[in-house]
Amino acid sequence: MEIDINKVVTQEETGEMAPIDEVEARVEAEMKLIEGRAKESVAQGMDDPAREDEGRAMQEEAERTLEAERSRANDGQST
Repeated sequence: MEIDINKVVTQEETGEMAPIDEVEARVEAEMKLIEGRAKESVAQGMDDPAREDEGRAMQEEAERTLEAERSRANDGQST
């Protein structure tokens, strides 16, 4: 059995992301969420409201990114 090179379609041609790229975005968002939680906790202990707000902002941004990734993954599964 031979592979006909003329019939091969790449992910780039279909516009499909490689699975490793999909995972990478989620992992980065989850790491940012953890970092934001840690920053907020430390800021609470140090009584530093500015850093606390910064930690919350990081968490919110990470949650938005994760939600976008989840809906993109769900959209991809339904097709």
